Amino acid sequence: MPAHQGPFLGEAEDVPSASEDDLSAEQIHDLLKEAENRMRAKNTSAQKSRDSSESHFTLPNLNTGVIAKPYIRREGDVAQVDSSRLLDQQDRGLSNGIRKIEDPLQVKKRLAEEKKATAGSSWFNLPRTDLTPELKRDLQLLKMRGILDPKRFYKKENGKSNMPEFSQVGTIIEGPTEYYNSRLQNKDRKKTFVEEVLVGEAQTGRFKKKYNEIQSSKTSGKKAYYKALKAKRKGRVEKG
Repeated sequence: MPAHQGPFLGEAEDVPSASEDDLSAEQIHDLLKEAENRMRAKNTSAQKSRDSSESHFTLPNLNTGVIAKPYIRREGDVAQVDSSRLLDQQDRGLSNGIRKIEDPLQVKKRLAEEKKATAGSSWFNLPRTDLTPELKRDLQLLKMRGILDPKRFYKKENGKSNMPEFSQVGTIIEGPTEYYNSRLQNKDRKKTFVEEVLVGEAQTGRFKKKYNEIQSSKTSGKKAYYKALKAKRKGRVEKG
């Protein structure tokens, strides 16, 4: 029968085959020590090869950008919140200021009134007429503009004196090409149409003459008319 072989230590070709009776305790200890050293050397070489392969792989540089500053700051053993970083200056000013609270119904009512205050965007937001006494006289004069100049003819107005719901008063400014022919001097400029008409009447006297003609036609056939006619005839006789 073959002799009993000892434990497997390392590679087969490196460990000589021998029986336990031929190996002493010291030789067995040396064989175990040698096998342990070989295993350690093998593990060390495998670790070095693994490290060398990992050393060729490099991680890219990551751009973290701007890192937000923490809101909590530490003072010794106490952690405190930095209140200056909770809100920016603009929001802080709004929060510390006086805030006006409005009733939604009142806001809706005000917006509706503001919308009715103008003629709308189609009419360039023409404002509602502010009927002052001066503007009322000017509008009445515009309706009677047919008597101001008998040589001009205007569209006949109806008898109702309706004031415009939306209107605006402006000033006509002459262009540079109308400096000599259509420019009004400062002394001729008036604030209202009525003032301009009164100044024109003072120069022409047309309204006064027209008034006298109307009065003479109304007094025709009365006592004063016959007296004037008699005096007129008497004057003619004396001249003859």
